[in-house]
Amino acid sequence: QVQLVESGGGLVQAGGSLRLSCAASGSIFSINAMGWYRQAPGKQRELVAAITSGGSTNYADSVKGRFTISRDNAKNTVYLQMNSLKPEDTAVYYCNVHTIVVNLRDYRYLEVWGQGTLVTVSS
Repeated sequence: QVQLVESGGGLVQAGGSLRLSCAASGSIFSINAMGWYRQAPGKQRELVAAITSGGSTNYADSVKGRFTISRDNAKNTVYLQMNSLKPEDTAVYYCNVHTIVVNLRDYRYLEVWGQGTLVTVSS
């Protein structure tokens, strides 16, 4: 199958920066969209940013101009550069990948979630 390994979360003061990484591995034939979601305590999970295989990006209004999503297709890795962080950005951030996996001649679509990484922004 596919495994996602996230890294880069932590504690930062308001105005600071963090960079999240998510590396995919396993029986991957191709990766389509990759993205980051977040879930704050007591709130629903929401899309933060997404990027297609062609490099098109989409951002939540709340992070536009502050966050940048990018990907390295050779490494099957997606990044989220977060600048000018605010206390309201505090949440668990989840990596999300849409991929085609292969087992012998069997190709299947698979949506995979990372385990989540905590980002805490102090005021």
